[in-house]
Amino acid sequence: MLTDEQVHDKIMESVGSDDGGFFFLYAYGGTGKTFIWKTLWKNRTLNAYIPIEINEASSLMMEKDSPRADLVRAAKLIIWDEAPMMHRWCFEAVDRSMRYIMYKNDPLNEFRPFGGMTIVLGGDFRQILPVVRKGTRQDIVDASINSSKIWAYCNLLRLIVNMRLGASLIPVEQEEIHNFDKWILSTGDGNDASDENGEMKVEIPKDLLISDTTNLLMSLIDFVYPDLNDNLGDPLFFQERGILAPTLDSVEHVNEYMMSLILGEEKEYLSSDSICRSGEIFDVQSEYFTIEFLNGIKSSEIPNHRLKPRVGCPAMLMRNIDQANGLCNGTRLTVTHLGKSTISATVITGERAGTMVFIHMMNLIPSDPGLHLKFRVNLYLEWEFIFLSPCSRMDNSMSLSLELLLEKVFDRFRLSDQLRSSVDPINDFGVIHVADLETCMVIPEI
Repeated sequence: MLTDEQVHDKIMESVGSDDGGFFFLYAYGGTGKTFIWKTLWKNRTLNAYIPIEINEASSLMMEKDSPRADLVRAAKLIIWDEAPMMHRWCFEAVDRSMRYIMYKNDPLNEFRPFGGMTIVLGGDFRQILPVVRKGTRQDIVDASINSSKIWAYCNLLRLIVNMRLGASLIPVEQEEIHNFDKWILSTGDGNDASDENGEMKVEIPKDLLISDTTNLLMSLIDFVYPDLNDNLGDPLFFQERGILAPTLDSVEHVNEYMMSLILGEEKEYLSSDSICRSGEIFDVQSEYFTIEFLNGIKSSEIPNHRLKPRVGCPAMLMRNIDQANGLCNGTRLTVTHLGKSTISATVITGERAGTMVFIHMMNLIPSDPGLHLKFRVNLYLEWEFIFLSPCSRMDNSMSLSLELLLEKVFDRFRLSDQLRSSVDPINDFGVIHVADLETCMVIPEI
């Protein structure tokens, strides 16, 4: 167990050395990990300077004498948050390439992890693990970072004191929040697993359930967004409010209902979908895949065909557009104007809160291998480009205060991750319980 200051000093000591270091900051929500990131130098998303296309033998698409490589060599520290969600091939690709790139500074860097650069990974293995398409439990374990050969070089740093349990609370409230936090950690650790394989059922405490009503959805909306239309002009109203759901279908259902409640101006946008005119099978694809078929495709990588936003509704960016100016995946906005070729919005979170931004139409080509075809989508935004949402998927919300469990949650990582996003059951946390939870699987070997 280390304090925030000790973690900071240990990392900065490595930055100042010639040999660098490889660290993993193991910290669950509320223990000060974000504070550590802020006290270190400003950082940008890895893909901004290190493009990655991953397989077992991947390396970075970067020549060692290129300006991009010079920029990487000039860096003193690389921070990679939410690392447990990434496939170990990502880290191994960076390791191989950093040794190659950093060789120019010192030939010995070829034999140092990450070429002698200080790398700090962050995250919590109780959260979502790498998604392996049609993978088995063994495949998921093998894909995790702690199954990589480079894990042997990692220095593990832990933060375990929950800083959200403030001393300003009265003793009764402190005890209640402490018990809530203890239950969350127990769920994440799988302490209630019923057998040695880690299977368990998660029972939500009754005091967290919103169940004393016949209209659960409306009760949840009233709880999270009281007097919705009266507060549309207040950006602070949406900053710390949100409804989380585990699946895209649930999100769409809640969002459509929420949009029907907002009285602001509405405008309908339709995507323009077409088969990519590249490759030898274009003629075959264009013959069998009609426009109607393309319009009906739903994927996490592309927007839906039809979008009907309203002025005043909250939204979330789901693409990196302009990272230098804060327009990246997860940025929360409020829609202020619906134009013919541009949608304007105001940023409501982060350092650039209050900034007016403009979202233009753009082409998107999904890379999802499950689609078995390449096609182009032309649209401004939608559920997955800008998430028109008071309701967001669990994967895309790091500090929202409400959860809506409309579907069975398929693993304890996703459940415990989002329960931990808010640790104040007294004021701002509630769960709708509409069905028994699916049997969850804990993987103790990770």
